[in-house]
Amino acid sequence: MMTSTRVSTPFTNETTALEVVRGVDLTGRRAVVTGGASGIGVETARALAQAGADVTLAVRNPSAGQEALADITATTGNDRILVAPLDLADLGSVAAFVANWDGPLHILVDNAGIMAAPEMRTPQGWEMQFATNHLGHFALATGLHPALAAAGGARIVSVSSAAHLRSPVVFDDIHFARRAYDPWLAYGQSKTANVLFAVEATRRWAGDGILVNALHPGAIRTNLQRYVSDEELERMRAQTGGTAGAGYWKTTEQGAATSVLLAASPLLDGVGGRYFEDCQEAGPNQPGARTGYAPYAMDPEAAERLWRVSEDMLRA
Repeated sequence: MMTSTRVSTPFTNETTALEVVRGVDLTGRRAVVTGGASGIGVETARALAQAGADVTLAVRNPSAGQEALADITATTGNDRILVAPLDLADLGSVAAFVANWDGPLHILVDNAGIMAAPEMRTPQGWEMQFATNHLGHFALATGLHPALAAAGGARIVSVSSAAHLRSPVVFDDIHFARRAYDPWLAYGQSKTANVLFAVEATRRWAGDGILVNALHPGAIRTNLQRYVSDEELERMRAQTGGTAGAGYWKTTEQGAATSVLLAASPLLDGVGGRYFEDCQEAGPNQPGARTGYAPYAMDPEAAERLWRVSEDMLRA
């Protein structure tokens, strides 16, 4: 049963992922976390493991994945953690992951991503941030649809960002073929795509028991910012009305909390196609603020168009 009331929870921007799963039992549930070897990904995986789930870390670097596996097992006592290779920019890698998956999948956390990268392209000519942050996850989720449907009540978590406020999906030139490349506009566009995916996937798949929500995790220092200097981060933050300083950066444990809420909390039963931040469902963005969602990111027509465009790209 889909609910339309805006979701509020007892959690805050300071809540940690482990606090979200306190009292939650995921025994018998199977979860995949992309980018599960570092940053908020490993803390998302740790919390799901703490709650008893079988967790697969889908990672580009298997050796880093094995280190994360050992760490998660040591801290949670859960030995049902696996590592599987996944490069979201390589459709062959995504197809191999899908082909190797067997049985139902209850939780898919689309967490991996790149931010504000210099201009790079896939062999298909796709802009790398859109290809990694959206198209790779789109191919993964659609490929795993039978496994998600078989779970009888699956959840997909689409990790977006407040950076989606920087740009809609520019359908006339998604891959910057004609406009000058801007790393932040490219990142913002890919993060808008993450929200639109949640909207359209819920519309298409709710009947299969699959619900999808998107979120902004907050500002967290991780290797996501490998291409961005501290000065650049502060400049971009100031441009969007944010303030640096005490209380601005979340820990990775706090940054993973909203992902874990959407993946595991009974408070999200029956909820799909929404956008969350700081463990609460967000409302529309207000001019000058860096919170809430842009109307274009929740536009059902844009969501349906993106789905069709994405399918066409993957077929080409």
